[in-house]
Amino acid sequence: MKKVIGILAHVDAGKTTLSEAMLFLSGAKRKLGRVDHGDAFLDTDAQERERGITIFSKQAILPMGEDSFTLLDTPGHVDFSAEMERTLSVLDCAILVISGTDGVQSHTRTLWNLLERYNLPVFIFVNKMDLSGSDRAKLTEQLRQKLSSGCVDFCSSDRDESIAMCDEAVLEHFLDCGTVNDNDIASLISDRKVFPCWFGSALKLQGVEEFLAALAKFSPSPEYGSSFGARVFKISRDNKGNRLTWMKVTGGTLAAKAMLSSGEGDNRSEEKADQLRLYSGEKFQPVENAEAGDVIAVTGLSKTCPGQGLGFESASMAAMLEPVLHYSIILPQGIDPHTFLPKLRELEDEDPMLRAVYNERTGELGVRLMGQVQLEVLGRLIHDRFGIDVEFDTGSIVYRETIENSVEGVGHFEPLRHYAEAHILMEPGKRGSGITVSSRCSTDQLDLNWQRLIFTHLLEREHVGVLTGSYITDIKFTLLAGRAHLKHTEGGDFRQAVYRAVRQGLMQAKSVLLEPFYDFRLELPSECVGRAMTDLQNMGGSINAPELEDDHTLLTGFAPVAGLQNYWQEVAAYTKGLGRLFCSLRGYERCGNPDEIIAKIGYDPDRDTDNPSDSVFCEHGAGVSVKWDKVKDYMHVDSGWISDEQKAAQSGFYSTSPRLGNSALDKEVLAIFERTYGKVDPQRYLPRNKQAERIETESSYQLKEPKYSGPEYLLVDGYNIIFAWDDLKELAQVDIGAARSLLEDVLVNYQSFRKCEVILVFDAYKVKGNPGSVEKRNGIYIVYTKEAQTADNYIERTTYQLGKNHKVRVATSDRLVQMIITGHSAFRMSAQAFRAEVEETQTRISELIAEYNRRNRGEWKIADAEKLL
Repeated sequence: MKKVIGILAHVDAGKTTLSEAMLFLSGAKRKLGRVDHGDAFLDTDAQERERGITIFSKQAILPMGEDSFTLLDTPGHVDFSAEMERTLSVLDCAILVISGTDGVQSHTRTLWNLLERYNLPVFIFVNKMDLSGSDRAKLTEQLRQKLSSGCVDFCSSDRDESIAMCDEAVLEHFLDCGTVNDNDIASLISDRKVFPCWFGSALKLQGVEEFLAALAKFSPSPEYGSSFGARVFKISRDNKGNRLTWMKVTGGTLAAKAMLSSGEGDNRSEEKADQLRLYSGEKFQPVENAEAGDVIAVTGLSKTCPGQGLGFESASMAAMLEPVLHYSIILPQGIDPHTFLPKLRELEDEDPMLRAVYNERTGELGVRLMGQVQLEVLGRLIHDRFGIDVEFDTGSIVYRETIENSVEGVGHFEPLRHYAEAHILMEPGKRGSGITVSSRCSTDQLDLNWQRLIFTHLLEREHVGVLTGSYITDIKFTLLAGRAHLKHTEGGDFRQAVYRAVRQGLMQAKSVLLEPFYDFRLELPSECVGRAMTDLQNMGGSINAPELEDDHTLLTGFAPVAGLQNYWQEVAAYTKGLGRLFCSLRGYERCGNPDEIIAKIGYDPDRDTDNPSDSVFCEHGAGVSVKWDKVKDYMHVDSGWISDEQKAAQSGFYSTSPRLGNSALDKEVLAIFERTYGKVDPQRYLPRNKQAERIETESSYQLKEPKYSGPEYLLVDGYNIIFAWDDLKELAQVDIGAARSLLEDVLVNYQSFRKCEVILVFDAYKVKGNPGSVEKRNGIYIVYTKEAQTADNYIERTTYQLGKNHKVRVATSDRLVQMIITGHSAFRMSAQAFRAEVEETQTRISELIAEYNRRNRGEWKIADAEKLL
């Protein structure tokens, strides 16, 4: 059985030393290497040997009896966390190394969270137990408190009892038999209910042999299918400059010279896997076929990227860690930025956490990365590979932006012979959630292919905020509505509409500036605690209660990266070299001094021509730009979404009269109509022998209703209402027919109480050869429009005909229809206003039924009857 195991640790925990001990004891190598001697088997890079740290992940073949393990050694330094994280997607289980003298440190917690995120079984080896200050019982309790209650000392006498306490079924078996069998132990480890712990010294080979035996015995055995699949986790180059794509085969087999397909749609491509290399340390062995479970490096692939899935595999989840520092690159005289940028892209290809940034307006070239050590390694790598000596500026913080309220962003793009409109609901997401997308838009309104294209445009780029021009994060995008043109809409039109919708929403929203934070662990002499706490508080940090540990004090907490970035130098100075500061990336939190940062950056969103917030509408055959704050006055679709502020403002305006919805909204729609079609004279819709009587209210006036000769009509835009009411929308996503039936039942009850003629109209214009139909069921008319006729067309024509002799109301949230029916002397109600009226009707019906039942039970009194009169 082939298994892939990764080894992770906080820096200086002894991870590479443990790897050396495992390789030596398993027989993979004959000599025990050491980091301090510069002969460690897996630290093959010159910089790794000079610095004594792992910078690049490496692999070694570890024979274990009938099994063969591929051991992936990952960097421990926080600056190279991305190199470590991308290997997690190909692991079957992980080894977490913890220093017996330091215990659970800040970066250990970050590693633990990553292992939990990737749902990996974990074996824990507590190293350096031969040094003074290591207490096995104390460390076991710390592991249980800070990592998981499932951490079990596998060398203790009460091991089985501790394991049994982690699962009820196993506990029952243990109480009956007094032991826990190996299969149950392996199952609990695989399910992440038990995390086995060993204690020893890798340098002195203490406890390592027992640890290896437990790995062979209890590590989970993956199941592989016959279909080919593989997951890419790393890109690198060999000493001859050949591009290597590192992948784990997760199913079937891969043969040399085979064609591999990757990507989707226009980005889909096929390339030949020229050579398959099975590496162990620096050396590799070419193989003709790679089987499931093999970790190989493939030459000949130029378009692969870390996280990519091949065959049946899908792409892996986005990385949790991201760069937080920005440095401008100062190139030597005579080196052009355009010439140097492809070289930087080559390095970016190998390290996803390295972000090359080029500002076309200023010609400035920069990089985003994790920290000072990574910056030094990058400078050396550029010199060694390209022969160019570059310098960097002092650096700055990479900020992010988010929002704290929900807004609807609207984008419209309609120059001549182009058309697209998108309505995007933007809501605050949980901190660290990134960007997520969903849809509430009916496919009857906007075809699924257009909706998918909108999702692509939402995710294909990093949108910038309006405070500092920093990338936005922690926002949920929901497609509410959209419209395409049968002839004039192209894919690029929705790209423009979506970008403008996001930007228009950000211009409305309450934006929040975020900055990166570190979790810190600060060890220092007790007499320096006051100075340290003052510094940390001044930089906006949060500090836990100090802990006394032997001859020093431990401070933990979190603080902004801006303050902690170079604070280690100050710690070394005021503690005279006795203090130690460890940091790990916590994530982004609200910035402590946003006004100062915003003023310093000086970003003007209105002048950012690369990210316009205005929309383009067609007027007199030409495209006209409309400012972001006026876009909603011109939009062609009404999504029906109402903000909390609008709901609060409208709560006093909903009329119990069946004639009007919100009077303020009526004025708004009337104003839009007049701008489009000309002035409307209210007198023309009243009887000629009477003048309109104005009834003054606090915010508007209403006109007295004219007298009509026939019954009142209510036209309901069926699908518009279904997808505007949450309960009907949820049902429609499961069964659209059931949603239609439920709406019919609601309208039947409504019609019987209101005594009006109800016409429920459904779009059927896409049904080929459909002649349309009109049917009266249970007192209401059900209309399905004919081919090429939309519900909007039907409602507009019917409103015009009926409005001559009848009072006509239309329930819809389609703003274009609302404007047109206003000119046909009909009255409109939004979907939400109609919902309020329906609920009022249902409540009234329930009251009458209750009173009728009371009368039949003899509980009615004369006073009750008088109330109805």
